[in-house]
Amino acid sequence: MLIKKYIPIVNWLGNYQSQWFKSDLSAGLTVGVMLIPQGMAYASIAGLPPVYGLYASIVPLIIYAIFGTSRQLAVGPVAMVSLLTATTIGAFGDISISQYINYALIIALIVGVIQFLLGVFRLGFLVNFLSHPVVSGFTSAAALIIGLSQLKHLLGIPIPRTHHINEIINYAFLNLNKINLLAVGIGVVGILIIVLSKKIHKALPGQLFAVIFGICVVSIFNIGNGSNLPIVKNIPSSLPKFMLPQFDFKIIKELFPMALTIALVSFMESIAVAKAIQRKHRNYKVIPNQELIALGLSNIAGSTFQSYPTTGGFSRTAVNDQAGAKTGLASIISAILIITTLLFLTPLFYNLPKAILASVIMVAVFGLIDFKEAINLWRSDKTDFTLLVVTFFATLIFGIEQGIIIGVVLSLAMVIYRTTKPHIAILAKVPGTHFYRNIERFEHLVSHNDILIYRFDAHIYFANTNFFKESLDELVLEKQNQIKLIIIDGESINSIDSSGIHMLEEVYEYYKNLNIKIYFTGIKGPVRDAFVKSGLMEKIGFQNCFMSIQEAVDYYHLIKSEESTEFKFKQYIQQTNR
Repeated sequence: MLIKKYIPIVNWLGNYQSQWFKSDLSAGLTVGVMLIPQGMAYASIAGLPPVYGLYASIVPLIIYAIFGTSRQLAVGPVAMVSLLTATTIGAFGDISISQYINYALIIALIVGVIQFLLGVFRLGFLVNFLSHPVVSGFTSAAALIIGLSQLKHLLGIPIPRTHHINEIINYAFLNLNKINLLAVGIGVVGILIIVLSKKIHKALPGQLFAVIFGICVVSIFNIGNGSNLPIVKNIPSSLPKFMLPQFDFKIIKELFPMALTIALVSFMESIAVAKAIQRKHRNYKVIPNQELIALGLSNIAGSTFQSYPTTGGFSRTAVNDQAGAKTGLASIISAILIITTLLFLTPLFYNLPKAILASVIMVAVFGLIDFKEAINLWRSDKTDFTLLVVTFFATLIFGIEQGIIIGVVLSLAMVIYRTTKPHIAILAKVPGTHFYRNIERFEHLVSHNDILIYRFDAHIYFANTNFFKESLDELVLEKQNQIKLIIIDGESINSIDSSGIHMLEEVYEYYKNLNIKIYFTGIKGPVRDAFVKSGLMEKIGFQNCFMSIQEAVDYYHLIKSEESTEFKFKQYIQQTNR
């Protein structure tokens, strides 16, 4: 059982059905064909020679197929991680290509170790600190930066490497007179081929068609050598070699912050698409912490075979699923196709125009710009919309690294703000029932002038105790001394810390001195335990805690009736004695 848990390939390999092979073969070849142009294109985003995109499409795929829980996820180089890799290494300024490659491999190793440890220690929840609006805003801005950064190849003009969109646009505008019309023509046709192929059928390898078109144009018209059209030229016809990255602790320290960002962002991208695809299949379950382990091992092993950071990609996974992939064997077949390409087919890519790689990148990344999410949040949640917009423009203005840091800080600030000022509600009775609902959401509710029913929709801890107390005080004051009973509904309170206990003690004593009773209803086990251990329960009394609001109201009315009867009886005795 432990083997199946930690090595998921055992689950499907032992039960592999012969009829699955045809589907896995078809899907593996389809995704492998996609990976050839995509890998080379994404490597150029990362600032690496195109062959490193192919290197990153071998070992990580095989390792993930062994340890990953998703049977359709297509691991490999992706645009977002490639851009983050380039951003990280770009901070070192002018370095040699060998140093650049070495740093890319070190990043892959660090990312892999981080993901592996997060999975082993079951810390996958940390990715929740990157809220969806922040990720959407960051991804959209990064996609725009990636796309526009390819203008240098699409237009054939010199644009220095930068991740600031204003600099890219400025350089492009200043060099409009140097536009290479041949590069523009080939690139635009490449974009049209990719887009039209997807419209005909999503599984068609539009990128490969565009690559074939570009190579044919250059080869037939002999416009590569001696012209000003940039082409890929020589790609090594060899497999990646086993080699450990060369590093010291100073380099690790400098690379670690962005490596952590890449680890979290890449895991979010991967787990999102893995879960989305898994909903269509009921024969397995995606396990987040095992996914972290699988991605971590993929990056660790990949870094020793000249691979820069990889993760699960949206487009390739969708194609893998549509092409009928049944198991991780499809990914292994894709890796075998890449190996075959590296051994025998790389000379065919000598005449590949860089404008075609630019077209592959631009079509891929512009699909990541999430207009629908922005529109949806504008309609449904203005706060999350603001998070998305701020992260989007922060990334565009300040750069990739600063943009995601600002987004994470905003996410954490919003979490803190929402827990310090959570939703509260005043409840009243639904006529003819024992149910109590929010007076702001329901009409014709029955309320009592001398009873305030207060619901606090969050756990109580040091950061929101003042809000609890001040909100309650304001509500009592609004009743202008009519309140005789406060019922605190604990249905939505899951936990309470020592600061919360002290606050409730103060509240109880304060209102007790004002002759206002306090009852508690629906207190959950962990909160009740805290009440007992702290001695608060002894102060408020078990008799003032109830299972439901209706029981508390009925008890109050009973006591009130008895007190009224006792008062009347005392008055009668006094009058009789006179």
